[in-house]
Amino acid sequence: MESVLSKYENQITIFADYLEEFPDTDELVWILGKQHLLKTEKSKLLSDISARLWFTYRRKFSPIGGTGPSSDAGWGCMLRCGQMMLAQALICRHLGRDWNWERQKEQPKEYQQILQCFLDRKDCCYSIHQMAQMGVGEGKSIGEWFGPNTVAQVLKKLALFDEWNSLAVYVSMDNTVVIEDIKKMCHTLPLSAETAAESPPESLNASTQSKGPSACSPAWKPLLLIVPLRLGINQINPVYVDAFKECFKMPQSLGALGGKPNNAYYFIGFLGDELIFLDPHTTQTFVDTEENGTVDDQTFHCLQPPQRMNILNLDPSVALGFFCKEEKDFDSWCSLVQKEILKENLRMFELVQKHPSHWPPFVPPAKPEVTTTGAEFIDSTEQLEEFDLEEDFEILSI
Repeated sequence: MESVLSKYENQITIFADYLEEFPDTDELVWILGKQHLLKTEKSKLLSDISARLWFTYRRKFSPIGGTGPSSDAGWGCMLRCGQMMLAQALICRHLGRDWNWERQKEQPKEYQQILQCFLDRKDCCYSIHQMAQMGVGEGKSIGEWFGPNTVAQVLKKLALFDEWNSLAVYVSMDNTVVIEDIKKMCHTLPLSAETAAESPPESLNASTQSKGPSACSPAWKPLLLIVPLRLGINQINPVYVDAFKECFKMPQSLGALGGKPNNAYYFIGFLGDELIFLDPHTTQTFVDTEENGTVDDQTFHCLQPPQRMNILNLDPSVALGFFCKEEKDFDSWCSLVQKEILKENLRMFELVQKHPSHWPPFVPPAKPEVTTTGAEFIDSTEQLEEFDLEEDFEILSI
């Protein structure tokens, strides 16, 4: 017990200088839907921040596509931020928002499975390899910098092949979230005879059976909702600041992707008018699965001081993320948006009940029927491009 406490104290000591930098204030710090009082809950706040999965540049992984880059340093920051947002969704999906992480403490097996989804290997479903190659279908060469909307479209396509997490990924178009379309997509379950015949991973059986009534209802596919926005022309319009901050207060919050031109950050909360973010711009060595099947997770949690920036310095191109494990979570989110976002004269985005009549018909994306050898997760982007059932719309400038 003493050793656990000493490790915890050491972890807090690392943040000592950072704590002194915070202003002496009674203001609340908001981190992904949870509030912390700075004066009395500093250690709790820092523990909450360090529990988020932190993905950075890596080097010495196998070349992307066999002959491509073996490091994403200098170009992969937005992809890493997309990984962080998705990883937070998966943590909420399997472990809950209140789950916490401690160094060298044994974690649930679902945690290890989540981590392995993001390893820098071509056969991991959300690896830098899969994301970079899927970006080719979005007009991005391997090694080219992504914007928030491109990352969202790539995650939407890759999720079609991810049966264990079974997420419905909705990326809004034209600054508009359509309730009817989301309900249609999340109530569409892949219960074909072929899928039913496949045996799900043991961990999935264990996690759904052991949690009883709290497990996901079979009538609702857990929702990852991404809202790409442009909140100004060359810089963020101050009229959007309050609404933007409100999104971090929502229990469904997954934060935001954004930053500065060609410099992406994962924003997880705010204090006053300063955004708190995790920074992917550190290059670490590739980490692979160990012989016992686990991953050494020491380099996947940021124990350094999280950084802050004034919200008005944010590039206007951003993407908000939200996770709704059950339908009631989505209904609650809609109510919060009506109350906090739609009250503004110049709205950050729109929430409508019905599919706009001038849009193409909405067809929920489905996993394409393809024959693979099982040697790779996805052989090429062509499989998804051929079966992509939604048109990707560029976000209109405001």
